[in-house]
Parts: sequence; structure tokens; C-alpha cells
Amino acid sequence: MRKVLVTGFDPFGGERVNPSWEVVKLLGDLELSGAQIVVRQLPCVFGKAIDALNAAIDEVHPEMVLCVGQAGGRSDFSVERVAINIDDARIPDNEGNEPVDAPIVADGPVAYFSSLPIKTIVNGLRESGIPASVSQTAGTYVCNHVMYGLMHRLAHPSCSVVKGGFIHIPYLPEQAAKHPGEPSMSVHTVLNALELTIAIALHTEQDLRIAEGATH
Repeated sequence: MRKVLVTGFDPFGGERVNPSWEVVKLLGDLELSGAQIVVRQLPCVFGKAIDALNAAIDEVHPEMVLCVGQAGGRSDFSVERVAINIDDARIPDNEGNEPVDAPIVADGPVAYFSSLPIKTIVNGLRESGIPASVSQTAGTYVCNHVMYGLMHRLAHPSCSVVKGGFIHIPYLPEQAAKHPGEPSMSVHTVLNALELTIAIALHTEQDLRIAEGATH
């Protein structure tokens, strides 16, 4: 059976929970659209997060990788378009690292684009009543770090058939209660959004393969 790897982060920045992991862990061992979902938690630590992601990819051999992270202050399910080759931390990570204007990969490309069908995903989510948008920046913290590391890995010829991308999600309601005025999204809504995202992305790939087969 084909596999999809989905990752979330541990809490950071003084938060007691990270919504990405609170939702992602609920997907563990589910089967969606003919694929087994495998979940892993990444440390909110520069360097180690990419190491953990690469180890998971080596173990799981997924057809698709979807990384999820918290973006407190955002109001919708944000599908990231691009990751840039820079670490510029606004706060220390969970081990006290605080890189400033540091490349993620020395001599690596300036940026990588998601290989997910981002606009198809956003349109599908909106049609299902879930607030969603294409985001043009994943920031310069550990989320962008992981997205860049993921896409750099998938750019290797050995991973050329693997699709990947990054999703940012808002605070959970219990977090927003401690940040008056900040938007939030429930676990139930985010879980539905992730399930739809996976289904849309997998079906898009399947449709492309069918179309390619019809031309040969």
C-alpha cells in the first residue's frame, strides 16, 4: 500500500501544545484514498528537525510528504507556496538556537516551490466550507526551515516521484483564549482540512498518471 507521511511539531514559544501535532497525531495509521497515513513529530529545533524528517522519509518511503506547523495569528488553513533558503529566527528554538541570516543549505537554491496542487487544494477546502488560502511566505523560522529541507530532499533524483509541501494552521481555541483577539481553528476543522488535502493531492496525482498513460 502506498504511504503518506504527515508531520507536526512539538510546542514552542511558551505554548503548552502545538496544534500541528495535536491534529496530525489523530491521522496516525488511518487509510485515506487508498494510502496509509504515517505520522511523526518533529522537534522545533533548527537542524534536528530536518534530520528527523529525513530519517522518517528513509523509514517510510512515502509517496507524499505533508508537513504541518503552527502559525499563531493566521485565520485560515494556509497552504504554503514557497520556502526560502534562510534561517532568521525571531525567537530561540527549543534548544536555544537563534540563527540570523543563515543559509539552510550552503550554496543551495534561493527557494523551492511546493510540489502539491496548492490552488486545487485551497479551492476544494473552500468549497467544503473551510477557510483556506495560498500563502506566499512560510516565514524564516523552523517551519520554513523544514519546508526548505523537505523540498531540497525531494529535489534529489531518488525522490523525484515524491510530492511534498507545507501547511500552516492557526492556534487552537484553547491557545487563542490566552491571546485575546487572535483567531483560532478547532481540531475537528483542521483534521477535516488535512484529510481533504491528502485526498485532493492523491487524486490529482492519480488523474495525472491516468492522463499520461492515455497519451502513450
